[in-house]
Amino acid sequence: MNWRKIESPEHLAEATEHSHQQPVLIFKHSTTCSISRTVLDRLQRNWNEAEMPVTAYYLDLLQYRTLSNDIAQHFQVTHESPQALLVCKGKVIYHESHFGIDYTKLKKAANDLLIM
Repeated sequence: MNWRKIESPEHLAEATEHSHQQPVLIFKHSTTCSISRTVLDRLQRNWNEAEMPVTAYYLDLLQYRTLSNDIAQHFQVTHESPQALLVCKGKVIYHESHFGIDYTKLKKAANDLLIM
């Protein structure tokens, strides 16, 4: 899986802008949380570039807590960890947290965007 890191406000702006060309996944990960590690591992194990039409962004929310808060505020979602946000045209069209983050559901949501 080829993650693009979000480590600055400029990276967040880049991800948001990129979502106007292609859906974007923003994954907010807590590096000290076993649930977050499990969900990230499952996502990475199942990820298939050919069937997932999104660009994946990764945020270490412990190291970049301010950015995590900025994401919650910008996209008007409650902060959670781990958290997956699927963004299209600058708007969150799907978000989930904890064990609700599911590769199959993300793939369906992303592919449904291509039909629209």
